[in-house]
Amino acid sequence: MRMNQDRGFRPSFSLVLILVMCLFVVGGFGMHSALPALRGDFPPSPPIVHLHGVVFLSWMLLLVVQAGLVNAGNVTLHRALGLWGIAHATAIMILGLFLQLIASRAGMLAGRDPGTDGLYLGLLAFVGFTVLFTLAIRNAKRRPQVHRSLMLLAMLPVLPPGVNRFWFRALGLDDPIPTFWLYLTLWTMAAATLWNERRSTGRIAVLTWFGAGWIFVQGAVHEMVVGSAWFSDFSRAVLSLAAYR
Repeated sequence: MRMNQDRGFRPSFSLVLILVMCLFVVGGFGMHSALPALRGDFPPSPPIVHLHGVVFLSWMLLLVVQAGLVNAGNVTLHRALGLWGIAHATAIMILGLFLQLIASRAGMLAGRDPGTDGLYLGLLAFVGFTVLFTLAIRNAKRRPQVHRSLMLLAMLPVLPPGVNRFWFRALGLDDPIPTFWLYLTLWTMAAATLWNERRSTGRIAVLTWFGAGWIFVQGAVHEMVVGSAWFSDFSRAVLSLAAYR
């Protein structure tokens, strides 16, 4: 016990990376939405937009708390909150997908090509987060380092809205989807996660390679998929099933 007290609180890699993620999310949406809203320059939004914002922001706070609990050695409370985290993550998956479908359908009804960057990122966010978060939970007790890596990697597919808004505002870009800066950010986080697991355990697990590979492949094929006729047809078929009143 004395050894733990002498060591004190040292921020782990997971906590630092989660704080970096919070910087992009809070900074991106702060510059894009929060500050204009405070000035009265942001147009009214449907209730689901505000609900999604509250759920996602509280999710980021939960991640900070969870990483901090592990740093402090309170694994019992960390695991107890993990049960809430599963429910919270489910809400993230559902609300995020619904919001993207609603926004993309509105664009399609306005005459825009349905196969947009936004829908591509939204669909892969739903699938990527769901798969990687599930794998992280399944490895929580047996392989804690893999669990930590997968939790970080699961966040990467859902970060693009915040990262895009951050770079768009910070760099004054013309393109609302700054693809180069987006994937440079995500790939750097993925590579750092691989490096940390290698440093901590001497190896990188297959599941961790899979999680990092997801975001690398997503970026590598982004332009090819979004610019294709088949993705436009697929998007139109999917969005024809979505409606919001």
